[in-house]
Amino acid sequence: MKKKIGFLSFGHYQPARGSQARTAQDALIQSIELAVAAEEIGIDGAFFRVHHFAPQAASPFPVLAAIAARTKRIEFGTGVVDMRYENPLYMAEEAAATDLIGHGRLQLGISRGSPEPAERGWESFGFDSGDDPSGATLARYHTEVFRAAINGAGVARADPRMTRSSGALAIQPQSPGLSERIWWGAGTRQTAVWTAEQGMNLMSSTLLTEDTGVPFSELQAEQIRLYREAWTKAGHQRAPRVSVSRSVMPITDDIDRMYFGARDGSDQDQVGWLDGRISRFGKSYTGEPDVIAAELAKDEAVRDADTLLLTVPNQLGVEYNAKMLKTIADHVAPAIGWKREEVELATA
Repeated sequence: MKKKIGFLSFGHYQPARGSQARTAQDALIQSIELAVAAEEIGIDGAFFRVHHFAPQAASPFPVLAAIAARTKRIEFGTGVVDMRYENPLYMAEEAAATDLIGHGRLQLGISRGSPEPAERGWESFGFDSGDDPSGATLARYHTEVFRAAINGAGVARADPRMTRSSGALAIQPQSPGLSERIWWGAGTRQTAVWTAEQGMNLMSSTLLTEDTGVPFSELQAEQIRLYREAWTKAGHQRAPRVSVSRSVMPITDDIDRMYFGARDGSDQDQVGWLDGRISRFGKSYTGEPDVIAAELAKDEAVRDADTLLLTVPNQLGVEYNAKMLKTIADHVAPAIGWKREEVELATA
């Protein structure tokens, strides 16, 4: 199993002291520039979290299309799109067009989404979840329609006056292979099993919305095992992909030490109450690169996943995050079995 590493940006912006992403424009342009820099370093993927009604990345496809046009090799995608907010047919058109621009490199993470600042914010976007306060059923319905659309299903009745046909029309464009590059962000073991049954790749983050008392990495490894067992049982023909996210902050100079040198308890698992349920949060890996490498190599879920997404402090700017990613690529990632793909990038 070839190990991949990518970065995951939350796309924060605010005019705070020390922030290099003070405006939405800063955050958007820097997202594109960091993806270009990551490709030059040899990183495999550029992923972006999507949130609404907050000073964070909200509409991913313009950014992803720009990355698709400015890069040649790196995967790009989301982690994750909140499907409660999406018009699934319009999203299918956007996703297919973006994937075509990138020659089939889009890796689209979708899910019910995480808690948002707005109460039932998706209803302001025109989508009614009825008596379901979480919108989970709505998210899965939108996902069903979206996946059917990108698979070429007829979704609109043809007008015989225009088409000389009475059949059903599929959305256009279509991008072959995109349906195999859809990931579901699962926060529980049960949802991971459902994801496998649906034939989607598994995206698991530094948060699980359940707790059994075991360390986070063990709980997440169990989630991955149950997912793969369910995938095999479902009889899918292709091999699935699995990603996990980790906060990895190597300290190599005084600037790193200033930002991340203080131990604040983030290097330990945390258990708390989120979205009406007990949740377990994974720890951060902070310290000297060789120490982090040894610790990360022992992380059971990192070992079992084929893709590791590294959360980046995007407000520290492109130069700082590119330096951090290069340190991880050079001195940390090889410990988990990653090898830089030696590809000579074509010049524009």
